[in-house]
Amino acid sequence: MRPSAETTTCPACGYHVAVLLFDGGEQPLATLGWPASAEDARSMDRLPLRFVRCVDCGHVFNAAFDYTRVPYSEKPNRMFNRGAEWSVFVSQLQSGMLDRLPPQPTVVEIGHGEGHFLRVLRDARPAGRYIGFDPNGTAASSELSLEFRNSLFEPEPHILEFQPDLILSRHVLEHLSDPLAFIQRMTFAASMTGNHPMLYLEVPCIDRALGTGRIEDFYYEHNSHFTTESFSRMLRRSFTAIDALGHGYNGEVVYAFLRLKGSLEHVERAESAAMFREFSDLARGAIALELANLYLSGQRVAIWGGTGKSAAFMHAFGVDAGRFPLVVDSDPGKAGTFVPGTGQCIQHRDILKQHPASIILVPPQWRAADIAREIEREGIRCETILIEHGGRLVDFLTGEHPYRRQDHASVHLASAF
Repeated sequence: MRPSAETTTCPACGYHVAVLLFDGGEQPLATLGWPASAEDARSMDRLPLRFVRCVDCGHVFNAAFDYTRVPYSEKPNRMFNRGAEWSVFVSQLQSGMLDRLPPQPTVVEIGHGEGHFLRVLRDARPAGRYIGFDPNGTAASSELSLEFRNSLFEPEPHILEFQPDLILSRHVLEHLSDPLAFIQRMTFAASMTGNHPMLYLEVPCIDRALGTGRIEDFYYEHNSHFTTESFSRMLRRSFTAIDALGHGYNGEVVYAFLRLKGSLEHVERAESAAMFREFSDLARGAIALELANLYLSGQRVAIWGGTGKSAAFMHAFGVDAGRFPLVVDSDPGKAGTFVPGTGQCIQHRDILKQHPASIILVPPQWRAADIAREIEREGIRCETILIEHGGRLVDFLTGEHPYRRQDHASVHLASAF
């Protein structure tokens, strides 16, 4: 059978091409439905199982998954396994964590469930602090050095608040719509806060199921099915340093100890974005005030351009139709149409030959040189051409800005009056 490619985003590596792996039709929730009667069970909503496989990293995921259809905050997601082999794996895991922790550690668990795992760590190292996050975990409480919160873990505020030595998450990522984004958010939070904790992640491993044709692994609540390759690829894409990657419980789970390294470039870009946001907020207020003063001056103002960047300018700075009704455009095909949202009728630029404006405001600065040349060529009279630059309105011909070309420096404007 020839595979058919489709465009969908892999939640582990971000690649956009996958092929259909398993179409299970529609089934009810398998672990979070909790029907109270046989009738309730038979009448449960059916949800689509359409599992595809990423052709790049091999990750398997339900392309039809909708996180809002799963009542994580209402029903418990119980993982029950008290078998001898499982207990040995968990005990060895806890010992490995304790070997990596300081004498008085701060440990955060994402998805603590009934809290057993975190309690064992606390009992072994009682001088530390242990915090669990789970919307439907064991009741929110605070014991000696142990705290459970019935809420989601938010990377930036909680990493900043607790400065943890270890963040651990076991059998949570496979339920998320975008596990790659979640880990990258933690890495970014580590970069922004300057705290780079150790991270332990554990998920079911689908390698054996793929090798043996096992299909009962595929149900709705498990959106993601990690292969060893897709799990490690996700970690490599998240600016982490992997300390140890291995398998447990006879290969049925894959886990990793890693360090949230972060990226200085991410911090620089984030700070640059924050500066731009602050500047843009100030600029919108300043230019809106300049426009108000232009209106109050009684001068006739024409806005050159009625769509695209010009329309965006009018929305950003409050250029309403009541105060600034005159909008022109070089394109005759736009004449007679209206500015999206603000409603000015767009007129052809030739209207300015019979009814000149003293000020022509050109929102698309990158085209201002060509528009100034067009104004001169067509014999359109005005006193000033204004553009926005540096958070204010500046004179295109005499002001300081990067949009005036040398060959346009001689453009001369005739008085409109």
